[in-house]
Amino acid sequence: MAENFKKSYKFAYLSSLYITLLLTLVLSVFFYIQEVFSVGFLLIFLPVCYCICFIIIQYRVEKFIYRRVRKIYDDIEMLEVDDIGDSPVTTDMKTLIKEVEKFAKNRRKEIETLKIREDYRKEFMGNVSHELKTPLFTVQGYILTLLDGAMKDPKILEKYLGRANKGVERLIYIVKDLDMITKLEAGDLNLNYTNFDIVELIQSVFELYEMKAAKKKITLTFDMKYVEPIIVHADKERIQQVLSNLVVNSIKYGKEDGTTEVSIEDLIRNKVIVRITDNGEGIAQSHIPRLFERFYRVDKSGSRKEGGSGLGLAIVKHIIEAHHERIYVESDYRVGSEFSFTLEKVKKFPVVDVGTKTV
Repeated sequence: MAENFKKSYKFAYLSSLYITLLLTLVLSVFFYIQEVFSVGFLLIFLPVCYCICFIIIQYRVEKFIYRRVRKIYDDIEMLEVDDIGDSPVTTDMKTLIKEVEKFAKNRRKEIETLKIREDYRKEFMGNVSHELKTPLFTVQGYILTLLDGAMKDPKILEKYLGRANKGVERLIYIVKDLDMITKLEAGDLNLNYTNFDIVELIQSVFELYEMKAAKKKITLTFDMKYVEPIIVHADKERIQQVLSNLVVNSIKYGKEDGTTEVSIEDLIRNKVIVRITDNGEGIAQSHIPRLFERFYRVDKSGSRKEGGSGLGLAIVKHIIEAHHERIYVESDYRVGSEFSFTLEKVKKFPVVDVGTKTV
């Protein structure tokens, strides 16, 4: 067993005492009838009988309980047989029941955890299947149409090949994201730590997506003008990916004529927190605990129209955790959302490459 139970001799004490008193009483009556009453014999008989009874009862009870309790553990697979070993099992039934209940409770928790994982696995496989089959069927449809004779028309050929190519690009995009998450979870992705200006990086992300934001008349802005650079220590490429995913999400689910605002604040010690705030659709509280799961979508229909692999937030979470930092989300439905994450801050410039570290 995981830990040895304390021995209890209470049952053997009392049982031996009752047997000894009973036998002594019987012998006393027998001697009285036979008129050969011997006080000396009884004084010797009492301790000898008690000791013999105690040893036999204690030994038998331990063996009885040990065999049966071990059988119970073997049957319900609560513990390995080797864990029990040759250590004596308690004869204190209260202690035994308490320990068995504790083991049963732990096993129930494990079973519930396994059920949750199984449900998650089924949902995950369903999501993967859905995400992959949509572009696959699209590509297949265009190719079959071309093979059926449409390829003879140069205009249709060019148009359908272009659409098929977009479907293949989406498949590659999903597979790459899955590969990245797998590497992050397995610890196989190397992080190239450098010192860089986070303000400059955010500005470059704004410039990258300003056309996308302009289509929905969304303004990308800082909360204030940052005159001095704010130098952080992280993998610049991966943090750019984090910022890009969060900014793109704010644009996707932002409302027209809305705003995506980024702020950088000092925390205790050598930490800064980067906040990306929007005034878009917001997220209901019931969705927040699962927001960073792979392929989890708040809006099952609308989000797919917006595109994306459904892996963006999962990747964001893994990258931040690979840096040993924290990510947070706060949201009010139909009011807006705020995603924030911490980074290690350094005091001095310029940029210094400090080498590659393995997550």
